[in-house]
Amino acid sequence: MKILVGIKRVVDANVKVRPKADGSGMELMNAKMAMNPFCEIAVEEAIRIKESGENVEVIAVSIGSSVCQEQIRTALALGADRGILVETENVVEPLSVAKVLRQIVLKEQIDLVILGKLSIDSDNNQVGQMLAALLDYPQGTFACKAGLSGDDIEVSREIDGGEQTVRLKLPAIVTTDLRLNEPRYASLPNIMKAKKKEIDFITPEELNVEIESKLKVVNVSPPEERLAGVKVESVAELVDKLRNEAKVI
Repeated sequence: MKILVGIKRVVDANVKVRPKADGSGMELMNAKMAMNPFCEIAVEEAIRIKESGENVEVIAVSIGSSVCQEQIRTALALGADRGILVETENVVEPLSVAKVLRQIVLKEQIDLVILGKLSIDSDNNQVGQMLAALLDYPQGTFACKAGLSGDDIEVSREIDGGEQTVRLKLPAIVTTDLRLNEPRYASLPNIMKAKKKEIDFITPEELNVEIESKLKVVNVSPPEERLAGVKVESVAELVDKLRNEAKVI
């Protein structure tokens, strides 16, 4: 069985980013980069399936410049078996990511794809659904629980007001939510072993995929600062301010 895990390089979640002075994007110069937190959860879930006794090969794939090797090595240190880096300097949007992953899934004959539900930089939540549509595979999005059962995987999904449990026939696509698991830390011996694990370098052209941008960033600006709150002496004064100043009632 082969499990493909998608990995994205993003600004570390603890870093406070700010827009560029000209509003053309975010200022990333010298910013600390890390694996997308939802991708960490996806890697952890794939490794847990492998450790459960299943005969599994976990393949970590990333799309971007050569520096993305760092995040692939992190996945290898956590327990992935090998990595694939699709090298490109272009801006990669969700549909292009889905098309690249589709070609890799078909080429590697992947049984299960596990992806983070979204990346914390763009917040799109699109790749898993697009990939499922392109492959015509069943999908279990926003997974908070997952378990293999023969040729099926049972996924509990977070939905409005509760959970929905679906059983998917493999091959399938699963996207992870925060409650699925708690990612582990890589041990020093495994970090050293990861340096010897294989990473394949390919280009989108080799996969017959054209990376093209269909979106144009018009402007990036910080949110407006919240005004300080005020204290009121009575309910009547509160209602008056809500009606006449805030105009919400």
